[in-house]
Amino acid sequence: MKKLPKPTEAELEILQVLWSKGPSSVREINDILNQKREVGYTTTLKIMQIMADKGLANRDTSTRTHIYEAAVSEGDTQKQLLNRFLQTAFKGSASKLIMQALGNHEASSEELEKIKALIKKIEDEQSK
Repeated sequence: MKKLPKPTEAELEILQVLWSKGPSSVREINDILNQKREVGYTTTLKIMQIMADKGLANRDTSTRTHIYEAAVSEGDTQKQLLNRFLQTAFKGSASKLIMQALGNHEASSEELEKIKALIKKIEDEQSK
């Protein structure tokens, strides 16, 4: 997998909005961010400009209002962040990560069924 730029916490928050909403103006992103906590427009603008420079977002400057869209996929970003976290916090042990996550989080019956189905799928693929 191609190494993606590592987003900061603020950049990741903006990426979450872009992934769910799609291409958006700085004003639209800033309005959504302000629903959770107060963020200045110029702060959002600066972060999004940095994101474009880093390759995390694409900027369409063909109109007066610049439109930004995510340049990285949600899935690829999640995989890269998880792999980095797994290596640094759990010395590469997926089982330690899962045990910690399940021990600290009350999983619903639906989540547990999905986990069981995933384990079964992986076991079936490995036995082929």
